[in-house]
Amino acid sequence: MTKDELRQQLQEQFEQHLQANPDAVTLYAAEPEPETKPWKKKPSPLDQAFARDLADIEKALRAEE
Repeated sequence: MTKDELRQQLQEQFEQHLQANPDAVTLYAAEPEPETKPWKKKPSPLDQAFARDLADIEKALRAEE
């Protein structure tokens, strides 16, 4: 007996069982997929200091103009 023949036989047995007892299989609602939020990198203290230094340099350049 090949796999395909076995699958066919099991499918027929399943259908016969469902015809004899239609309440044998209970269908439930699918669970909703969890919401995924975009990943955001939390800035490190070095990143914050670098951003402050850049802002200070930009202010100094604007003041010179």
